[in-house]
Amino acid sequence: MALFYLFIGIVIAQRMVEVIIAHYNARWIKERGGYEAGREHYKYMVALHFLFFLSLIVEVNISERIVTPWMLLPFSLFLVAQIGRIWALVSLGRFWNTRIMILPGAELVARGPYRYLRHPNYVIVMIEFLMLPLMFGAFVTMFVFSILNGVMLFVRVKEEEKALQETTNYQEVFRGRSRFFPTYEK
Repeated sequence: MALFYLFIGIVIAQRMVEVIIAHYNARWIKERGGYEAGREHYKYMVALHFLFFLSLIVEVNISERIVTPWMLLPFSLFLVAQIGRIWALVSLGRFWNTRIMILPGAELVARGPYRYLRHPNYVIVMIEFLMLPLMFGAFVTMFVFSILNGVMLFVRVKEEEKALQETTNYQEVFRGRSRFFPTYEK
């Protein structure tokens, strides 16, 4: 159990650092005339992520499953997702955020993983919602929160794309790119 708590503690600490980065990036965007879109659903997204970690901790404690070698596969996929998370964050730079922050007239980022798909960070979150519980045998958490996250992403992506289409050349930049499955255009 100590390994589980150490690992989850590191993941939660990473998320807290990301919230701090997002706060500074949001302030930077607002100072340049930007604004937040889709604010109404953000509190539900935060609650979803909080409850995901809570459910994961509770289910692992109740089940007391033992770490087994087969868990290396979901762990490896989780690590690959973390590399993708850092790649997405670095690629967006000051535009990366946990909120939908819009800076009218800003040039859209179409490098890094955004060269291949429109929403790489959401793909990463989907992978995490599957792999983190799978690593520790929390199958109920994996199933329930993957579905809830899918519903949340349905709302969020719709809001984000609507805001970007209204204020940027989103359609032109991302034409032909899938939301969640990598594609490549020359």
